[in-house]
Amino acid sequence: MSSASRRNAVVVGAGPNGLAAAITVARAGWSVAVLEADEQPGGGARSFELTLPGFVHDLCAAILPLTVFSPFLRELPLERFGLEMVYPPAPLAHPLDSGSAVMLERSIDQTACGLGRDGANYRRLMGPLLADAQRVLSDLLGPMRLPRYPLSLARFGVTAMVPATVVARLAFREERTRALFAGLAAHSMLPLERPVSTGFGLLLGLLAHAVGWPLARGGTQRVTDALIGYLRSLGGEVHTSTPVSALAELPAHEVALLNLTPRQVLSIAGSSLPERFCRVLRRFRFGPGVFKVDWALDGPIPWTASACARAGTVHLGGTLEEIAASERAAWAGQNTARPFVLLAQQSLFDSTRAPVGKHTAWAYCHVPHGSTVDMTEAIERQVERFAPGFGQRILARSALNARDMERRNANHVGGDINGGVHDLSQLFTRPSARLVPYSTPDPRLYLCSSSTPPGGGVHGMCGFLAAQSALRRLR
Repeated sequence: MSSASRRNAVVVGAGPNGLAAAITVARAGWSVAVLEADEQPGGGARSFELTLPGFVHDLCAAILPLTVFSPFLRELPLERFGLEMVYPPAPLAHPLDSGSAVMLERSIDQTACGLGRDGANYRRLMGPLLADAQRVLSDLLGPMRLPRYPLSLARFGVTAMVPATVVARLAFREERTRALFAGLAAHSMLPLERPVSTGFGLLLGLLAHAVGWPLARGGTQRVTDALIGYLRSLGGEVHTSTPVSALAELPAHEVALLNLTPRQVLSIAGSSLPERFCRVLRRFRFGPGVFKVDWALDGPIPWTASACARAGTVHLGGTLEEIAASERAAWAGQNTARPFVLLAQQSLFDSTRAPVGKHTAWAYCHVPHGSTVDMTEAIERQVERFAPGFGQRILARSALNARDMERRNANHVGGDINGGVHDLSQLFTRPSARLVPYSTPDPRLYLCSSSTPPGGGVHGMCGFLAAQSALRRLR
């Protein structure tokens, strides 16, 4: 790209947060250019034909509840730029070795009806949160600050801070309900015995009831394409195949926003930042990675529990104890023969994902940070456990270990798709304990990746909040 003309803002990284930051400054009337190292923009929100021609697979993000709830994204006219969301009948299925499945439905009452003796307890846990969903989620999807709705947030936070194993055993009597909750909490990528792990379970359950767990028709890439379409309609620029190795390479600008992890910020901007701040960035901790498999299938997955065919997402992990052991192992640097597997079956609900009569599926498990161990066989055993005959339907597969995930997207350091550990010491102070967490000691430099609040997910809030901070300071 030409560096002759000056832009008010330059954004490095065309993932959802970088594009959200660019849109925010463009809507304020600023000129903005987005620079993306890869030839295809989107970061974790991209789709490819990873297996066979005509089979569309999401590289990372696939199920998008935060996209439709995001206070920022839901205000954008993305449907005008081709984005259409698809809502499976049920957000989640959790099959069991008994041949049945416990279901997370859009309705709290319908979910509770399938939980036997735990139905009333589930209503007591989730009902008050759902009644306050807009307030709770608006405070959660932002930086650390005085909450706008302290009572609502306190009701959520008191339970959220307790380890998931404790909440599951105290709140529920049925093993099936405990398993369902454990699978939700395991999205935290924390050991389930750790504080805050419950918060992820509550958040995902709340989103399922408030907005559902949808997917993007045609692939998650359509989210990126719609964001870029809207940005360009505002006069913004997006330049792909444009790597940046130093701030000096950027065109003239008033402010730069980096959709990068602390590790890359140090590489690109470390020489212009005080050593004390650089030490803080070096101490930033990344969590376990993921091992991901995509399949081209000759037919739908043959679940023993037929109800699984109603769900966009399926959790494969059996009991609370089994899921907890899997997550504990990944955190401790160990692989397990029975990993907790998160599986999405998009083609059941979106016919554009595969040729007529064929299907796709996408799955991953948590592994030690940076692991190169091949978990394909272990993952497929878990699918076969609940869907005998699955292996016979595989036409082709694509497998990516944790290092492969980082090579595909440099922000997935060591395969960590959450942008860093979300535990108590790093949940609110990511990447540093500053009053404005997106700012740096350089008044023209801001951070806007999932390594800033509120963290991972295709919601764009990190970019939106960072850009707002930059606009306030420069005004």
